[in-house]
Amino acid sequence: MKSFQFIAICLLTVITSCHSEKTLKVDPLPSWNETTSKHQIIDFVTAVTDKNHADFVAAADRVATFDNDGTLWTEKPIVQIQFAFDRVQELSKTHPEWQNDPIIKAVLNNDLNELLHFGKEGLAKVMMLSHSGMTTDEFDETVSNWIATAKHHEKNKSYNELIYQPMLEVIDYLKENDFKVFIVSGGGMDFMRPWAEKTYGIPKNQIIGSSIKVSFEHSDEKTVLNRLPELNFFDDKAAKPVAIHRYIGRKPIAAFGNSDGDLQMLQWSASNKKRNLQVYVSHTDDTREYLYGRKDPFSKLDKGMDQAIKNEWTIADMKKDWKVVYPFELISDTK
Repeated sequence: MKSFQFIAICLLTVITSCHSEKTLKVDPLPSWNETTSKHQIIDFVTAVTDKNHADFVAAADRVATFDNDGTLWTEKPIVQIQFAFDRVQELSKTHPEWQNDPIIKAVLNNDLNELLHFGKEGLAKVMMLSHSGMTTDEFDETVSNWIATAKHHEKNKSYNELIYQPMLEVIDYLKENDFKVFIVSGGGMDFMRPWAEKTYGIPKNQIIGSSIKVSFEHSDEKTVLNRLPELNFFDDKAAKPVAIHRYIGRKPIAAFGNSDGDLQMLQWSASNKKRNLQVYVSHTDDTREYLYGRKDPFSKLDKGMDQAIKNEWTIADMKKDWKVVYPFELISDTK
């Protein structure tokens, strides 16, 4: 009997040991190839979360900021501009006078290049027409309905299916290690919040972006916030560190972007005296996604790439570093 108990204890010890070893070997970033970029991210997280490591960072200071367009989901086309086009086209049905406006005509013809001939003023007009003139609740509902039905014209997928699986894994990995994760985007804050919380698992109050002005209205019939056709804050380039300071109050130790519009956010993170990490997503895959970089008119990664090379920041090369791009590719692999 004692021999049986001894054997049972030995077997249990072996099983427990194997299970523990297996648990320790779980890959936190399974959609990443075994490249330098992946290991730089894991080494950073391992160091700053190890109390015995010289680079340990207390949980309160583990702040990570992510750009959205081109960093967390596809930006060809820029999704919010497509929303604006669809919205103006719908509203134009009750505004026949818009047909005489060359700016609106470009939108009705789905001609972004023509719209760009009118410069920032033309784009601003379209954004204000499509994003204002309603309450915040009404806008939230409008965006939610649109994101639930709109499809990418080339890939025939919902836009919130075109999120990057490897970056979702990074977000989850950071959250599991007591990082507080924020989106800091040039895109509209109120455009992202209706769907981004569910899509990325990042709470609405941790989503920062550009915004238009709103006004408070109270009466016996209603209490609302009305969206006004006037820009409040454009969260791009040097404005990103300002927004981080204003809304987060802590300098991030990790920052992720994909364009020169994110450069100042990454520089702000790199100035942190604690160990820090800067990651640029480089769009190098013209088969699974898109190929663009230094000369792209919307999402140029030129000065940022120079800085990344000079300062030895992490460059996540989409073609080289990612096994898959989108979550639905994982599903198709299992079939």
